[in-house]
Amino acid sequence: MVSPASLDVLESQPARPPLSAVLLAAAGAVRAVMEGRSLTETLAAVPSPLRPATQAVSFHAMRQLGWASAISSGLVQRSPGTQFDALLNVSLSLLKAASSSAGEVPALPGMPVYAAHTVVNQAVTAAAGQRSLAAYKGLLNACLRRFLRERDAIEAAVDDLPEARWNHPRWWVERLRKSYPDQWQAILAAANVPAPLTVRVNTRRASRDQVRDAFLAAGVTAEPVGQAGLVLAEARPVTQLPGFAEGWWSVQDAAAQQAADLLAVCAGERVLDACAAPGGKTAHLLENADIELLALDSDAARLARVEQNLDRLGLRSDRVALAAADAADLDAWWDGRQFDAVLADVPCTASGIVRRHPDIRWLRRAPDVARTAALQARIVDALWRTVAPGGRLLYVTCSIFPEEGERQAQAFAQRHADAQRRDAPGQLLPVAVGATPQAQHDGFFYALFAKQS
Repeated sequence: MVSPASLDVLESQPARPPLSAVLLAAAGAVRAVMEGRSLTETLAAVPSPLRPATQAVSFHAMRQLGWASAISSGLVQRSPGTQFDALLNVSLSLLKAASSSAGEVPALPGMPVYAAHTVVNQAVTAAAGQRSLAAYKGLLNACLRRFLRERDAIEAAVDDLPEARWNHPRWWVERLRKSYPDQWQAILAAANVPAPLTVRVNTRRASRDQVRDAFLAAGVTAEPVGQAGLVLAEARPVTQLPGFAEGWWSVQDAAAQQAADLLAVCAGERVLDACAAPGGKTAHLLENADIELLALDSDAARLARVEQNLDRLGLRSDRVALAAADAADLDAWWDGRQFDAVLADVPCTASGIVRRHPDIRWLRRAPDVARTAALQARIVDALWRTVAPGGRLLYVTCSIFPEEGERQAQAFAQRHADAQRRDAPGQLLPVAVGATPQAQHDGFFYALFAKQS
């Protein structure tokens, strides 16, 4: 996923949307997340002229939501409703980085610094223009101005709250503290740093040097990462970068790019990519070798995205099949022919990719970890039956919770005496703070198993 476009760029465009409209749209997105809907789904419904700015502000608000919610609860004793709360929280998130005058350097990549008075005035304008909020514009104005007057004392009052300090739910913070006593603070801090745009070169259509030179000619510098990756110095909409339409590259985080190389498929092998959507790892497998591949996913709509990606990359052939089915329900899709290699990128809490999807932390609940762990066990136990003797299965999650990583891998090995664990990275913790863009990656878990003959 591409990081939010910088509003600094939008500020230089003549037809940029007013901040009041952006604040309203972002507040709507935040409210949707708090009601259980994903930010990606909500932003897709925002009108095109507003979407880039709304995405940038919404992402920033998600990264400050724990702090903003704690502040707002101290400013308003009786809330007028969730719509008011959302607008107040978004406005506070901008005030947290606000400058005393316009034009300062952004505090975070992709996030501009607005003058404090501009944020307040535009927030009040936004409220005044909405029938459901107009009666509360005075309350909103009073809350924001009080925060600016008493900022130090107000912030000090919430500093000890885990949600406010780390901008994650309390249960999430406590789980990481217990699992990673020496690293939990760095993990939480990394989650609030916007991720760079990282791509994987399709070596069947272009070389990494060729793509890098094309980016440079377009004014974008990029540095190598991994076997075929490039990390860009600045994010741009993918369709505006050279080579996208030609299928020269795909967007994929550096940690995710390790999957296909770890499975190490060879020409002629029969390969299964279970839970394949949106198709990044599917494509990488096909880029690495001439194989017979089945891409499986339970969601037919998401499977269509796999097909679109393979078409753009020039990887479709009569040796590539796609099927919509539950991976654990073998009777629904398996023909009984075993696979030489299986990629099991199973559903998880996605707790390792929060810097790219900052709403995930607010959408998840503590019981979700056990629920997804049970689902993962059901899927990999079924998929193990499809692995040929001498074949291998790569277990993958984009999670940082041990229940979905190392504990799952150990339990799997105990259940299957014929599963021999091979070298793989295990838990990759997200890296961001203090690291160069080339050294950054999301949180992933990898365990590789070979089936004894």
